[in-house]
Amino acid sequence: MPDLIFGHDTYLSPFTWRYGSVAMHEVWSEVNKRRLFRRVWVALATAQREAGLVTDVQLADLRAHQNDVDIERSAAIEAEIRHDLMAEVKVYSEQCVIGGGIIHLGATSMDISDNVEVLRISDSLDLLVRSLHDLLLTLAELVDGRSDQVCMAFTHLQPAEPTTVGYRLAQYAQDLLMDYGELTRVRRDLRGKGIKGAVGTSASYAALLMGTGVTPEAMENRVMTELGLPPFDVATQVYPRKQDWLVLNVLAGVAGSLYKFAFDLRFLQSPSVGEWGEPFGSRQVGSSAMPFKRNPVLSENIDSLARYVATLPRVAWDNAAHSLLERTLDDSGNRREVLPSAFLAVDEILSTAKAILSGLQVYEGAIARNLALYGDFAATERLLMVLVTQGANRQEMHEVIRGHAMAAWRAVQAGDPVNPLPAMLSRDASVRRYLGEDAILALFDVGAHIGDAPERARRMAQRVRTELARLQAA
Repeated sequence: MPDLIFGHDTYLSPFTWRYGSVAMHEVWSEVNKRRLFRRVWVALATAQREAGLVTDVQLADLRAHQNDVDIERSAAIEAEIRHDLMAEVKVYSEQCVIGGGIIHLGATSMDISDNVEVLRISDSLDLLVRSLHDLLLTLAELVDGRSDQVCMAFTHLQPAEPTTVGYRLAQYAQDLLMDYGELTRVRRDLRGKGIKGAVGTSASYAALLMGTGVTPEAMENRVMTELGLPPFDVATQVYPRKQDWLVLNVLAGVAGSLYKFAFDLRFLQSPSVGEWGEPFGSRQVGSSAMPFKRNPVLSENIDSLARYVATLPRVAWDNAAHSLLERTLDDSGNRREVLPSAFLAVDEILSTAKAILSGLQVYEGAIARNLALYGDFAATERLLMVLVTQGANRQEMHEVIRGHAMAAWRAVQAGDPVNPLPAMLSRDASVRRYLGEDAILALFDVGAHIGDAPERARRMAQRVRTELARLQAA
């Protein structure tokens, strides 16, 4: 371990102090890791006492000093012996005058550290599940409240047909609900290495337990029950690294869903559209050079962090695929960074998304302006269908409408504040052969061309609430 003083006068990862909640930082702290080491050693000693290998007094001594973590002493020992877990064994043994001699009895390092890693992953997933649960409830309220609010939809970043604000929000809710189901599934299926020794065969424990009437598997089950963590049926020196890949995939999935939301918001906040906006504090500075700027910094931060998280499953894939035979150490260094930073990044993404949705600005004037300019183009589909039902030739009417629509588009792009398309079509003699002027103009009511979007949006909001309750109860 390098002889470093940690502070703001030397390099610190932004995940050390800028991103992530206090709770998530605590999960991945060195102090928590070492407390969990000791929790596993106590669980192991508890099972070994029941087998007659450890005395009550020795176990009591371990329990008495279970939380007396001494980072400085452990770092000093590690600098000498170059083994972090054995340094912690030595510190714990120094503190436990009576029980120190039986700490780590029969174990290999990964019996301790791999189970601790999964305990930290499980605690981290619990935090994310709660955050995503709250975010989904906030989103469901927005979907309900804006399910009938008509706005322009965009395809290919071009105005298309009308939709509703609530229906658009329901798409994000649907994606995140899938993520929530995956998060809870991965959390439910987590497994620890168990207590299986150097290459996973439990040979050391079999020798240790000989004549006690306790099998290695029975001892393992006792330890893992104490930890509240089911073990893998088989393992090598480590738990299958494929589990890390599954975990990072689901984190990347959450990040991907919120990346899309944030990217859409950035487009909708641009002045040319101007329909949505991030919350912006009264004293917030948007730009050091341009005082008028209201940059979508929260959404940009989500997209930046999500882009990073998206790269991490590949690292976990390599760790799993390259874990040769019973174990190699080439995953160790990157896992120290990949796992905590992934959780801290997604934790930050979720909290930022909650802040955005809780203060989301929806600008009625911009929505009305865009509907007035572009909504009339969408009505041409309705007009074409009605004309055909009245006996018109579809191909002929399509060409008539297309000609007027292109002319109207040029007028709008040139700055005409009123879309001339309704007037142009209502005066066209070939159209008037089949429909009167009032009937033609009535078809340009864009609010009547949103199908069943409001009902579907409200159903999605209710489905979110129902699914959250079901998955919580499971």
